[in-house]
Order: sequence, then C-alpha cells, then structure tokens
Amino acid sequence: MNKKIYSKIEESLQKGEEICWINDKKIDFSAYDSPFETSDIDNAENRLHRFLSYIQAEFPEVKDGIIESPLQEISQMKNAMNEKYNLIIKGRLMIKRDDLLPIAGSVKARGGIYEILKYAEKLAIENNLITPEDDYIRFREPKFKELFSKYTVQVGSTGNLGLSIGIMSAAMGFNAVVHMSDDAKEWKKKRLRDNGVKVIEHTCNYEKAVDSGRKESANDKYSYFVDDERSKDLFLGYSVAGRRLKKQLCDMKIQVNEKSPLFVYIPCGIGGAPGGITYGLKTEFGDNVHCFFVEPTNAPCMLLGMVSGLHDKICVQDIGISGKTEADGLAVGRPSMFIGKIMDNILSGLFTVKDNKLVEYLKLLYNTENIYLEPSATAAFKCIEDIMSNIACLDYLNKHKNIDVNNITHIVWATGGKFVPEEIKKQHLNNMN
Repeated sequence: MNKKIYSKIEESLQKGEEICWINDKKIDFSAYDSPFETSDIDNAENRLHRFLSYIQAEFPEVKDGIIESPLQEISQMKNAMNEKYNLIIKGRLMIKRDDLLPIAGSVKARGGIYEILKYAEKLAIENNLITPEDDYIRFREPKFKELFSKYTVQVGSTGNLGLSIGIMSAAMGFNAVVHMSDDAKEWKKKRLRDNGVKVIEHTCNYEKAVDSGRKESANDKYSYFVDDERSKDLFLGYSVAGRRLKKQLCDMKIQVNEKSPLFVYIPCGIGGAPGGITYGLKTEFGDNVHCFFVEPTNAPCMLLGMVSGLHDKICVQDIGISGKTEADGLAVGRPSMFIGKIMDNILSGLFTVKDNKLVEYLKLLYNTENIYLEPSATAAFKCIEDIMSNIACLDYLNKHKNIDVNNITHIVWATGGKFVPEEIKKQHLNNMN
C-alpha cells in the first residue's frame, strides 16, 4: 500500500468519514494460490449432509434438515433507493435472507453450527459411538448426550455467533458457555439463557471477551473453544454458501458469466463469515463474482487491516477509533488473524457506513418489502449506493469492460434479524418515523 494513500485513508477513518476502497491487490482467480482444496468444501458439505436426519428431528422447523435461506428479488427497494438517493441501479437487486436461517437467525448459523457438528462427530467416532456410514439421527440417543455432557463448548461473541454456538451446543448436550462483551444486546443474552446456555458478561470490548474465553477454555482439557479469530472450521462451514447460492440462481434461471456477473455485498465484523462466503462464491463463480465488504465507520477493522497490510497486527483503537456502533454484530476492533490475508487477492473492495444510514436502510426496506433486519444486517445496502454513484467504483466497472451493467445481479447479504423481539422491532421502527 502506498504510504500517502494509506495516510489519507487513515485520516478519513479517524474523521469517521464513509469510505469506498477498491482493492488494487485483487488478481484473476485462476492465478490465486488458494489456502484450501476443493475437497475441504466437499468434506464440509458431506458432513452437513450426514447430519440432515438429526437436524430435522432435533429442530422440526428446519425443512429437510438443511440450514439454508431463500434468495429473493427486491425490486420495490431498488426503485425506492433510486428515488431517495438519486441513483440508477441497473440489473437485478436481490437479497440473500440469512436473517431467516433457522436455529440461530443469522449468517453465523452456517459456520457456527457446522463447527459444533464436526466436533460432536469427532468425539462420537473416537468413543466408538458412531461411524460415518450410520444414520446420524442416532445423535439424539441418550448415550451421546451422556458423552457430550462431560465436555464444555465456549465462545466469545457480541451476539450472533454466540447464538449459533450456544443453542446448537446445548441442544446436543454440551455444557455451553458464551462470553459476551458489553456490545451485546440484552435480548440475545436472554435467548441464550432461555436455551440453557451459560452467559458470562464482560465489561470490555469484543476482543477482550474472546481472549477471556480462550484463556478460560485453555485451562480445561474437557473444554473446546470456538475461536472466531482463527477457526478454519467456521470458515469452511460458511464457504458452503457458495454452492447453495449457485443452485438457487440456477433454479431461478439467472445466468452468471463474464457479461452478466454477480456483485455481492456482505457486512463484515471480524471477517470469518463474509470471508468464508466470499471464498465459497469465488470457488463456484471465479472472476464472474465480485465481492465487497462493508463495515461501520466506528469499527472498520478489516479495512484498516487490509489497507495497512498489518491485518490482525492493528486494531481501530490504535488510530483513535472507538469500535462502538449500533451494529453490534460488527462491533469488532481487530480483524481475524487469517481472513484478511486470504481476502488480499480476491476481495474487490471495502466500504464503510455511518450508523444513521443503517436506520435509513432498515426503514426503507421495511416500508417497501415488509422485511425487517437488525441494523447491522442492512449495512450492505451502502455498497449499492456507492457502486452506482462513486467515481472509484465506476472506475472499477470500467476496468471490467466486458460487464454489461444492465445484466449485473446485485446480491445484498442480510446477516440477521429473525429473532429480534417484537418490542425491539417496534422501537427501531418508531425511532425511524
């Protein structure tokens, strides 16, 4: 990164300005030195398949045992954004409804639940309770819960990852512990406790809550810590989304090619979920998918790490940014220790958004499409606004001369909101009027 460019970006970050950064280190995916094999995603997908009967029996609301969300077009939102922000959004505008993912109600369901299932499978096989050829509905048998009750699963979270890890762990019979920072919402703590999860509250930020949980777990040989900063299992669980999305697009007869690409916009906290999703999408669509992250102006940890080249060696507090934001799931000061490095050559760009814009998008989406998202989940709409109006983004489009802007499929990734209590929803909506 050019030092002058970095200094300018750092100054804008310190001022709390919204930024559009196009990644000049992005390369053709055919030249990308992937840290994983295709077989790694195959294994994740196959493992999830083995657990279908268990998931369906344990959580009857999960159709066919598949933890997946719908993809839908939001043309009314597109028209409203055009009018409100003086835009001309060309192509389709769609939303990936990870806010509706069962069990956890957020994007974290894929990776979080996958990691717990993998850990449970490992213990069961080591204790000769099951083989991969068996019907995994057997995980509901008392002897499995008896085994798992000897073990503790711990995680540090501002909320959504804690919900996926905590609820799944408790359901399988583990002692589930979630360490939560003071950014976490009270309703998320209550939902965890209502599902038999022990919540330990820390009067500190996300990073310190994770560190406390990691240290506590390390002192107990029967404790397993799900590490959002370092977990490759979480990453691979998220990456399965690429294949699922490809099938949905095929079913909707939406073609993806060089002239008719995907532009995908994902809210980013520590980076695990958006990183895994991006990697999964790139393995399916290669250079025909262009992925962008978006972060709050008060917690732009991934942007700071990538533009500085320091990744997890720098945090937003190092340059005087608070890390405090209404977008609680994105309230992270330091990025994952390995996600930024994976994204260096495949991420198309990063945006930042002010908290008040989250409220605007929330209201506009609710009024046009009757879709409610929690504030952090609306962040990706900022990417649409910038892509259609920002000079740097238009330059990006011009560099990809074969793209027909009329045939772009824009996908906004909605990351959470299903289980927000009605009184909180009403509070948000009343505050917007």
